[in-house]
Amino acid sequence: MKTFEELGIAVPLLQAIREMGYEVPMPVQEEVIPLLLGNDNDVIALAQTGTGKTAAYGLPVLQKIDQPQQYPQALILCPTRELCLQIAGDLSDYSKYMDGLRVLPVYGGSSIESQIKTLRKGVHVIVATPGRLLDLMNRKTVDLSAVKSVILDEADEMLNMGFSESINAILAEVPPSRNMLLFSATMPQEIARITKQYMHDPREIVIGNKNEGNENIRHIYYMVHARDKYLALKRLVDYYPNVYGIVFCRTRKETQEIADKLIQDGYNADSLHGELSQAQRDYVMQKFRLRNLQLLVATDVAARGLDVDDLTHIFHYGLPDETESYTHRSGRTARAGKTGISIAICHIKEKGKLRSIAKIIRKPFEQGVLPTGKAICEKQLFNFVDQIEKVKVNEEEIASLMPSVFRKLEWLEKEDIIKRLISLEFNRMIDYYRDADDIEIVNEAAPGRESRKEYGDRHSRGKRAEEGYKRFVLNFGKTDGLYPNQLMELINRCVPGKVQIGRIDLGDTHSFFEVEKNAAQRVMDRMNRYEVEGRAISVEPAQEEKSWKGKSFGNRESGGEKNWRRASPARSSYAERRKRKSST
Repeated sequence: MKTFEELGIAVPLLQAIREMGYEVPMPVQEEVIPLLLGNDNDVIALAQTGTGKTAAYGLPVLQKIDQPQQYPQALILCPTRELCLQIAGDLSDYSKYMDGLRVLPVYGGSSIESQIKTLRKGVHVIVATPGRLLDLMNRKTVDLSAVKSVILDEADEMLNMGFSESINAILAEVPPSRNMLLFSATMPQEIARITKQYMHDPREIVIGNKNEGNENIRHIYYMVHARDKYLALKRLVDYYPNVYGIVFCRTRKETQEIADKLIQDGYNADSLHGELSQAQRDYVMQKFRLRNLQLLVATDVAARGLDVDDLTHIFHYGLPDETESYTHRSGRTARAGKTGISIAICHIKEKGKLRSIAKIIRKPFEQGVLPTGKAICEKQLFNFVDQIEKVKVNEEEIASLMPSVFRKLEWLEKEDIIKRLISLEFNRMIDYYRDADDIEIVNEAAPGRESRKEYGDRHSRGKRAEEGYKRFVLNFGKTDGLYPNQLMELINRCVPGKVQIGRIDLGDTHSFFEVEKNAAQRVMDRMNRYEVEGRAISVEPAQEEKSWKGKSFGNRESGGEKNWRRASPARSSYAERRKRKSST
C-alpha cells in the first residue's frame, strides 16, 4: 500500500490531512489521485458512498490550482445542498495551509446575490448543485471558460433527480481540454451516455464490482403483513437500543405518519421530506448530526446527498421502486470501513423486489426473525446495566449531596435499590411487551393462497349488501394507500351527481363498497371509464367475488401512495375492453 507522499500529494495538503487523521490512502484514493494529478485523464469511478471519494478527487484538484489566478479552475457538481456544503467544507479543511485559496458552495435555498458577490471577488473552486449553477450562468455572473477539472459526484443521483438537461447545458460551457471525473455508485444507461458524449477515452475504476453493495453491510429482511409493518419497525428499534439510523419511506405522507408515530411512542425521531422548507430541513439535519435524534424518517428525494457519519442502521419501510436506489439507501451506513446493518421490512408482494436487489448488490438477504418481547426487554436491560457500569462518577461534584441520598435510602437493601431502579426505567416497556401479541409470521412458500385466504376470511362476514344497496369489488386496496375517505372522494370525482355510499370493507389488494341500488349501474359504468395514475379502475359486482379469487390482476407495485385526486378518463373503459375481448 502506498502513502499519500508516494501518490504525489504536496506538503501543504499533507500537513492538513495528517491533522485530520488521514494515515494511509483508501483504495479509491490510491487509484484516482495519480490519474487526476496528470493531464488529459478522464476517469469513471464506480464506488459506494463513504469510500473516501471526496479526498480522492479533492486533493489533486486543489493541488493543481494556480492560486494567483482568481477565476474558477475546478467545478464540482453534486445533487443536493447538503452534499454541496459537505464537499466545500472538506475542501476548505484540506486547503487549510494553502493561503488565499477560495472554495465557493453554490446551491439553492440561499441568497443568490451573496453568491454573485463572492464570485466577483474571485474563487478557485466552485462546488455546485446543477440548478443554481445554471441560474448563475444564465445571469452571466459565472465564467467556466478556464475550468481545468470537472467532477460529477453522485452522478446517478443527479440524473435520478432530473438534472440531465442542466448537466448537459453546464458541460457544454466548459473547455473540451479539461480533466473530467465521474463518480457514481451505479452505472445506469444515462451515465453511459454522458461518458460517451463528454469524456475522452476514460479510465474506468471499479472499487468492488459494478453496482455492488458495500461489503461491510449486513442485509436483513423481515417478512410481515402490511398491517404489521410499524409494529415490526418498533420492535427492531427497541431491540437495538443504541440505534442511530434512517428510516426510508416511499411517500411524504407515509414519512410524516411514521415519524409522528415514533415521536408519540417516545422515540427521538423527526421527518425529512419535500414539503419542509429549507430552514426546517437544516434544523432537522442539525439535530440529527448532533445525535439529538436517534431516527431520521425520510423520503429518498429528501435524503439524497446526506453525509452523516457513524450510522448504525438503515431501515427500508417499503422497498424503493428503483432497485438502484436501495444501494444508495444502504450505503449511508458502513462508511469509511465501518460496519452497518440494512433492514428491509417487507410484505409478501415485495418478494420479487428483494430478489432483484440481491442480484444488483451481489449479496443475499438474511431472513430475520422478529425478536420477542422478552428478548427486547433483556437487551434493553443489559444495555442499561452497561451504561451504569461505564458512567463517569464525578466524586467532587456529588460529594455534598450523597449523605442526604444515603439517609433517604438507608432503609432499602442493595437488591431493593436495583429492582426499583430497573422498574423506574423499564416498567413502561415491560408492560407494553407483556400485553403485546407476537407478530404473525408470513408464509413465503405460498404467498398467493395465503394472501387470498387472509383477505377472504376478513370479508366473509360481509358478502351480502345491506337492503337497498348494491355491493361492488374494486381493484385497489390499502397497499395502494386507499382508505375510506379516499374511496368516497374517488367515487364522487368519477360519478357526477349525488351518490349514497354504504358500507366499505378495505382489504390489502381489493376493496368492497356498497352504493344505493338506483345508482349502482351508473357508478360501475362511470368508474370503469377512469384510471388513477395510469392504472385503470376496475369495479365489478360483488357476486363475481368467487371469480376474482383466482384471477391475476398483473404486476402491482403496492405500498405507494396514489394521487387519488387525479382520476382521469381512460382511453377506453374497462367494460368496453372486456366487451371487445369477449367478442374476439
